[in-house]
Amino acid sequence: MVEKLTLISTIYRIEPVIVSVTHFSPSKVILIREEDAPEEMIRSENMLRDTLGAVIEIETEITSLYDIVRIAEDVAALIEAEVARGQQVVINISGGRKPQALGALFGTYARKEMVRKVVYITEEDQRIVDLPLLDFGISSTKRMILEAVDEGVRSVPDIAIRIGISKGMTYNHIRELKAKGFVSEDLQITNAGRLAII
Repeated sequence: MVEKLTLISTIYRIEPVIVSVTHFSPSKVILIREEDAPEEMIRSENMLRDTLGAVIEIETEITSLYDIVRIAEDVAALIEAEVARGQQVVINISGGRKPQALGALFGTYARKEMVRKVVYITEEDQRIVDLPLLDFGISSTKRMILEAVDEGVRSVPDIAIRIGISKGMTYNHIRELKAKGFVSEDLQITNAGRLAII
């Protein structure tokens, strides 16, 4: 039985995508790029379609150029959709701009249990480097606090009531979230906090 695998890949040059396709033999490739992409990126995408489009389904997903949280959200949504279709997922973060690669990596971390692996292809020798599948290391309680703060709840007593824990425990969790950079001193969610709750 042929494995059903989707390669989700950032793109700039064609070589890292070709190496990934050759190594993983996906049935589908989703290329992540920004709107109004540079000509070299469009050329690479078109070469992929011309070369492989008859045997591999190739899609393009437009995302932000620099908004890492949006990129991570877009990649997490792509992962969910592909897994729902019964596909295994491999992520290649070799191409594109660094914020896109980082956003794709953070989106992968947000859905790590759904991803088979995440890779980087070296420029020098086209070697595949397996990257660790990490997570943001927050408990379900801390996640609920972050979600409340993201929705605008700023009062510790209100947060405590909302999630059903004591004010003292809420203060402790918030202190830890501040120390990890997920919320600011004035109880605003940071981009790190937004990434953690994708």
